Parts: sequence; C-alpha cells; structure tokens
Amino acid sequence: MKTLLIMRHGEAGPMQADDAARLLTKRGRAQAFEMGQWLLERHQPQALLVSPYQRAQQTALEVKHNNQFVFEETCSDIVPSGSASFAVDYIETLISMNNDIESWLIVAHMPIVSYMVDQLVPGEMPIFSTASVAVIQYEPATHKASYAGMHSPQL
Repeated sequence: MKTLLIMRHGEAGPMQADDAARLLTKRGRAQAFEMGQWLLERHQPQALLVSPYQRAQQTALEVKHNNQFVFEETCSDIVPSGSASFAVDYIETLISMNNDIESWLIVAHMPIVSYMVDQLVPGEMPIFSTASVAVIQYEPATHKASYAGMHSPQL
C-alpha cells in the first residue's frame, strides 16, 4: 500500500496575466511550512512531484524545510488546466518504477487536485482550501485507492 498526498499550493497573490508567475503570500508560505511539519509527523513523504508554476514551487520549498525526498521532479502535467487522467497515469507509472518509495507528495493546483482525487477514488472530489492535503491510500497491484481524508493548515 502506498500513500499519495495530494496538496494544493499555499495562498497566492491575486490573479494576473501570467498565472504561472503568481507568488505565495506571506500567509501562503506560513501555510506551506505548517503543512510540511504535519507531513513529516504523519506521513514522511519520500517522493515529491511538483507543478512548475511559481506558487507550487514555493510551496514545495517550504515543505522541504521539514522533509527530505529521495525522488523529486517538476511535472508540467499537474498545472491547473492539465489532464487529471494523464497525470494519474503518469504517477502510477512513477510508482511502478520506484517500488521502494512508500509515500508520494504531489503539489499542484485547483482544479486538477480535485480531479486527480476523483480519478483515483471515483465519486470523491473534495474542494481544497489553500495548502490542504488529501490523503489517498493506493494499492499499485490492483490500482485501487481509498480516500482517507483531508488535512488543512490552521493558518
């Protein structure tokens, strides 16, 4: 059984013409740091897959203050307009190629984070507040998954 931790980036600045360049607010950085501590205490993620957008990269950087990863990759498939089915297929492929990794953290955006949960656990499509993490238990041999809940920062 693998643990997939699907995380929305922390609070970001207002919309702008170049969506990929939006940065985290001070509160967003604090949210991401808080969630990094929670992830360390509860799940010890070993692998990190992160969107190339600045706010996701900054979120991952804050999480990395408390966690060490043996596998890290920036993935252009997990952007807001990305295909959830394609992203989940890619994640399943990575898991099959890295069988020794038990816990995967995916840092991305709304709406793809909700759609990814639904791809893994049909009928579950939570709305993520900023820096929230959905916990999914995933069995690679059968491709079956269960939704174990959502954790959000206190900030």
